[in-house]
Amino acid sequence: GLLFFFPLQGYQGLVDGGQNIKEANWQTVSNIIQLGGTIIGSARCKAFTTREGRLAAACNLLQHGITNLCVIGGDGSLTGAHVFQAEWSSLLEQLIKEGNRLYGGGENSESVSHLPGLLARFFSSFTTDINSIKWYSELHCLQEFQNIFFSSIFSHQRTFVLEVMGRHCGYLALVSALASGADWLFIPEAPPLDGWQENLCARLGERRSNGARLNIIIVAEGAIDQAGKPITSNEIKDLVVKRLGLDTRVTVLGHVQRGGTPSAFDRILSSRLGLEAVLALLEASPETPACVISLSGNQIVRVPLIECVHMVKEVQKAMAEKRFEKVIQLRGKVFESNWNIYKLLAHQTPATKKTQSNLSLAILNVGAPAAGMNSAVRAAARVGMAAGHTVYAVQDGFEGLAKGEVKHLKMGWGGGWSGLGGNFLSYRTLPKTCMEEIVEKIRSFNIQALLIIGGFEGYEAVLQLVEARETYAELRIVMCVIPATISNNFPGSDLSVGSDTALNISIESCDRIKQSASGTKRRVFVVETMGGYCGYLATMTGIAAGADAAYIYEDPFSISHLQTNVKHLANKMKTEIQRGLVISPRGEKCSKNFTTEFLYNLYSAEGKGIFDCRMNILGHLQQGGTPTPFDRNYGIKLGVWAVQWITKQLKANFSNGRVVANTAESACVIGMKKKMTELTPVTQLKAETDFEHKLPKEQWWLKLRLLLKMLANYPTSFEDYVSGKLEHVSCKPLNTGT
Repeated sequence: GLLFFFPLQGYQGLVDGGQNIKEANWQTVSNIIQLGGTIIGSARCKAFTTREGRLAAACNLLQHGITNLCVIGGDGSLTGAHVFQAEWSSLLEQLIKEGNRLYGGGENSESVSHLPGLLARFFSSFTTDINSIKWYSELHCLQEFQNIFFSSIFSHQRTFVLEVMGRHCGYLALVSALASGADWLFIPEAPPLDGWQENLCARLGERRSNGARLNIIIVAEGAIDQAGKPITSNEIKDLVVKRLGLDTRVTVLGHVQRGGTPSAFDRILSSRLGLEAVLALLEASPETPACVISLSGNQIVRVPLIECVHMVKEVQKAMAEKRFEKVIQLRGKVFESNWNIYKLLAHQTPATKKTQSNLSLAILNVGAPAAGMNSAVRAAARVGMAAGHTVYAVQDGFEGLAKGEVKHLKMGWGGGWSGLGGNFLSYRTLPKTCMEEIVEKIRSFNIQALLIIGGFEGYEAVLQLVEARETYAELRIVMCVIPATISNNFPGSDLSVGSDTALNISIESCDRIKQSASGTKRRVFVVETMGGYCGYLATMTGIAAGADAAYIYEDPFSISHLQTNVKHLANKMKTEIQRGLVISPRGEKCSKNFTTEFLYNLYSAEGKGIFDCRMNILGHLQQGGTPTPFDRNYGIKLGVWAVQWITKQLKANFSNGRVVANTAESACVIGMKKKMTELTPVTQLKAETDFEHKLPKEQWWLKLRLLLKMLANYPTSFEDYVSGKLEHVSCKPLNTGT
């Protein structure tokens, strides 16, 4: 029942007032979730930086009866919101003093909530723990261009210098470098040491001598050296050509990165932040400080606006004083973690005889393919080899291990794997089918640790091995599982590698399906996703694609629910929005009786004369595709952290020339749980698992079902929604569980 207004062109609309502040309705914001940019415009407003401009904005807000302000923007918007909120009382007093009677005194009811929505993460990632709105969409766009350029340059054995946006912050360049396996990275926060020219050329020369056909150098547009002098992409190109004579190309992407369709992650993030912003404003009192709505792990939080502004100023101060290590720390734990992992993977050197550890590790995939698995394998293998371990890759999972299909890896193995979908090692066989052979191969290859990257079957496999430890002493080794499945049904982790790619494929398909009806009115689409009994893909696709309903196993429904949905869609056809979208998991997984085909037949029959119906089955399309930036980086991080943890466990359990690991803590699942990356013993997870349906008994995303219903315009109550908590900016180190 709230009234909403859109100031056009940002703060400029507030200053100009009149027709530049328009009232919004349900139709205004319908069918826009798939659009890039902003339908209400954005502009830099010089007038708002002055007291007179803010006074005019305050007057215009009062004229329209606007009592709360929700700002979506970047560094300038953040600062403007802070100043406006701080001045609000004095602005009102001045308006009254000057004879403006639109505001007659009383309590100050103006609140300001700020949604972080900037391209280049100017303010600290303490306030935006994962990313800000649109950021992953920009990274998606960048990745698409990289894929195109890399294939061309790989064919011609060229060096590729890519300049990306980031005048003041190098986060986009950093994560892009991590995802692409770049040879060198230039960002403002970490200027290269003096003599970087020689080091860069030596690095590129070494890579070429080892057979590399492609060199990648990524440069943030604000890159500088230790003295603060800019480092340009053309300067780097000239250096490489002159010193090494390599065929080198420069590409400056510029503002092309701002375009494109929003990714699934950004659509869901924006929806969650938008809902939380409204709740924050509804719950605010005159004494409530303005806040920034943010994401920490997968949890929505509120951070005081003044603390965010203070952190921005601290970063700027540290940059001006050239305290670059402090800058990286102030950028936040996620930035710092990404930077450390990039350095580890990009600048590692093969272990020497002196640094050989005499410890061994085998890596294998178990289960169906999921995009990002290859990234995890590559990162884990390289970190293991750099630590001096003997690292094996096992082909075809446990069946391959039983047959001895084990390859001893060398440094440099897995080059180019990060951008490849599917997986190269996987097979579904569980160890109980060939336990004797597996034990014999573990003994013959002296394997002291297993890293399993895969789906629910990987978790079951480690459980079987742990339970067989009493019978086979050879299984008293260190084991770790990295969740990698499009279904996101893995106990011990809120997110699985591969689920983001599958989700993006699903919403891209739904966007195209909806677009196909642009020339046909009154049409409803029933779309079937994968996911088994887990409704994660269906629910998140529903939110990101703007669906009217998403039916899943975990949220039982009856024929009365279906009747309500049909009536809802029939009423929708009477409005300007004459399209509907219904999501359902595959076959009988959603409901034994209400299958996708049943839903299609029901909607077709009940909607006869009002709308027609079409059915689309996405199928295995969701298992393919190039890994998204999220899945690449998530897989890389889990691969690195898993091997670091395995290394500690191997050393802790090594005695008398062998590893003996027989505790519950020596066989774990690594994954994100709320705000932390944690390791949980597989034996502990048994009590938390529904083995019949291959599901965790508790799933965090189920609370987002209410958001889906709200966005589809069903009667709902805020009372059932768990709002975010107030958190404060802190400087705690990243807890990876390692």
